[in-house]
Amino acid sequence: MRARLIIFLLLAAISAMPAAGQAERTLNAVITRGVVLTTPDYEIPIIYAPDGTYSGQLGETAFQGRWRIEGAQLCASSSMSPTETCTEYPPGMGPGDAFEVNNPALGRVTVTINP
Repeated sequence: MRARLIIFLLLAAISAMPAAGQAERTLNAVITRGVVLTTPDYEIPIIYAPDGTYSGQLGETAFQGRWRIEGAQLCASSSMSPTETCTEYPPGMGPGDAFEVNNPALGRVTVTINP
């Protein structure tokens, strides 16, 4: 009985989490696991470092950049696109999840969080 009560309370707390907390979960998974961005022409693997830098591969071209989080957005600039752009990420995503975002530099892309 006690175990059921604990599970119920945990589920209630999770469902009551504000969207900001859920967005934080998504962005935390993105920066700790890395992602693959999929466009019609490319699969772009990206790895984020805790120091606010990242690296990726677009075809044969390696690139580096800087990232930061602002609310539910991941803001980034890179050696290929030095002007910072911010992309809003959906709430509640985690390792292995795939979803679409509108990236200002690439347009509509599918983001897959590495498992």
